Amino acid sequence: MNNLALELRNIQRTFIQGDQKLNILNDVNLQLNAGEIVALVGPSGSGKSTLLQLAGLLEFPSNGEVYIAGNACGKMNDRERTSLRLSMIGYIYQFHHLLPEFSALENIMLPQLIAGCPPNEAEAHANRLLQSFNLKNRGTHRPSRLSGGEQQRVAILRAIANQPKILLADEPTGNLDEATAEIVFNELVALVRKHQIAALIATHNLELAKRMDRTIQLHSGTLTH
Repeated sequence: MNNLALELRNIQRTFIQGDQKLNILNDVNLQLNAGEIVALVGPSGSGKSTLLQLAGLLEFPSNGEVYIAGNACGKMNDRERTSLRLSMIGYIYQFHHLLPEFSALENIMLPQLIAGCPPNEAEAHANRLLQSFNLKNRGTHRPSRLSGGEQQRVAILRAIANQPKILLADEPTGNLDEATAEIVFNELVALVRKHQIAALIATHNLELAKRMDRTIQLHSGTLTH
């Protein structure tokens, strides 16, 4: 049985700025297996966010190919890419990006509704997820009434609401104090382990990186294992 969830093969990403060609990623190769948690580290500007966006099908590589569960994504049209993102990929940002006009419960329901889940089932699943993080009593609260840690935990639950196979996280604890970051990280890892999700987590926190299955480093667009 092939457990390969994500593969980046010979990925390059370049931008043209005026008369200059900027090489952001250079011949990046990466394999991520189901249930594996990998830390992505590197200095600011090294290309970590770009790599995650390419892996999440939010950008196109200049060269190379992204494979999701063995499926090449380069020739997919926008509808196919959107459908794959919705069903297979969860994304967590440093800032929660919850929709302020909706409650915590509704924020978690939204990706399910977009995927076609009946409202009653989406609500029941969102409530179960909130309960798993001991946030059931915060479900009716809008993001402005939640603490920073609670907001990020709701963002994590929203990211896994459609039971993705791949979770991409861009500094998910970077906006939190040390104690809250520890809680959020532990809950995130437990969730990934429970559901055997393949997780790629960009972080500046080397102590957290040491607790993941392995660490890869991005420096000047080049990935080292």
